[in-house]
Amino acid sequence: MSRLQEGLTGSIEFIVDDEHTAKEIGSGTLEVLATPAMIAMLEKAAWTTVQPYLEEGFGTVGTLMNVTHEAPTPIGMKVECIAKLVGTDERKLVFEVDAYDEKGHIGGGTHERYIVQNDRFQSKADAKISK
Repeated sequence: MSRLQEGLTGSIEFIVDDEHTAKEIGSGTLEVLATPAMIAMLEKAAWTTVQPYLEEGFGTVGTLMNVTHEAPTPIGMKVECIAKLVGTDERKLVFEVDAYDEKGHIGGGTHERYIVQNDRFQSKADAKISK
């Protein structure tokens, strides 16, 4: 995990379609990029940025998202989500995240993730069913 260095940056791009809209997700009635969809893509940008640097069998889970969604994006427009690792504290990772559509900045803020051992974390979650 020492391979994770502050400043590490990654991004993902997607085209807004029906499945990303507030109307479809249920967070509103409009056919624009839903805030929960933007948040999910910001999380994806963060975890995919650090995943190649983690040991086999390890991953990350999101624990905090503090973002604004400042501008609407219509169906058919491209969005880029960028995550920059700005802090590390043992297993805790802190990212600056930003989202842009073809016309400019649409949202951003901070996101925290924790490094977990995948099997152990999944077993802990699955154990809740049997209790």
